[in-house]
Amino acid sequence: MSPSPRTILVTGGAGYIGSHTVRLLAASGHKIVVLDNMVYGHEEAIVDASVTLVPGDIGDHALLRTLFREHGFSAVVHFAAYAYVGESVTDPLKYYRNNTAAPLALLEVMQEFGCQQFVFSSTCATYGVPEQIPITEATNQQPINPYGRSKLMLEWILADCETAWGLRAACLRYFNASGCADDGAIGEDHNPETHLIPRVLMALTGEAGPVQVFGTDYPTPDGTCIRDYIHVEDLAAAHAKALDHLAGGEASLKVNLGTGVGISVKEIIAAVEKVTGQSVPLEYAPRRAGDPAQLVADPSLAWETLQWKAQRTNIEETVRSAWNWMNGPRKGRYRR
Repeated sequence: MSPSPRTILVTGGAGYIGSHTVRLLAASGHKIVVLDNMVYGHEEAIVDASVTLVPGDIGDHALLRTLFREHGFSAVVHFAAYAYVGESVTDPLKYYRNNTAAPLALLEVMQEFGCQQFVFSSTCATYGVPEQIPITEATNQQPINPYGRSKLMLEWILADCETAWGLRAACLRYFNASGCADDGAIGEDHNPETHLIPRVLMALTGEAGPVQVFGTDYPTPDGTCIRDYIHVEDLAAAHAKALDHLAGGEASLKVNLGTGVGISVKEIIAAVEKVTGQSVPLEYAPRRAGDPAQLVADPSLAWETLQWKAQRTNIEETVRSAWNWMNGPRKGRYRR
């Protein structure tokens, strides 16, 4: 039996994964307040009229205190972060300031108001170049860029807060988020766009040039990198499960969110061509430094602890949801 409806603060809830999760939580009857600085978020992504959107920063103590005083949150779901790996290498302080330092204010106000449930949008980037595939939660965390390190540092901070004042946290380590809402109402809209599936589709719409395939000589069946593509609606469902887990008094956890199935760059391109009936323009380039040959999750612990597993595992259906979004609401609605 699911816990009763709650009042939840969602940071970064106007972004890609956040907006899908907000929609699901609101549809489940929870009262949702979204705090988003709107650097990468979209007001139009908040499609449920019951959701309150507050423009603002997670490092603003005064604003946070006002929101906690007014709403009495029982839990926080924390998405707010910068997530461009390359940018994190060239501007690391931006990432440590936003992804690691700014959430300290949020945690301080949570402690002040006695809010002890925290669902954290972490990442498989905390593992770096894994020693084995599939990746389990016991795999050594050795991130190779400031983005991954900024997320791992916050995982450590959450553990220290648990020791100090009883915070319980669910750290959800995503693999490659993909796809769009099943009904096409909301979807993926980054600027710049670096995710492979929308980037390939943009090559077909003329919004981007040919797709660059970085490396065709990896030790994989077709020579290109393999990744685990997890549908955004499945990610949203995992956050709801994590909230229920914490609300039920269960222990903190750290789990991988993936399908357990690896798909190569060439297989993604083939799926796009099958779904769209078009030929994708390609350019082949050397490997990028730091790109592991494979990143595939072992998601079994998420099933054992949350009774969650990916439901949308057909990559062509995932591509189709993205293509429908790109040619539907996204086209002229809030692309920027």
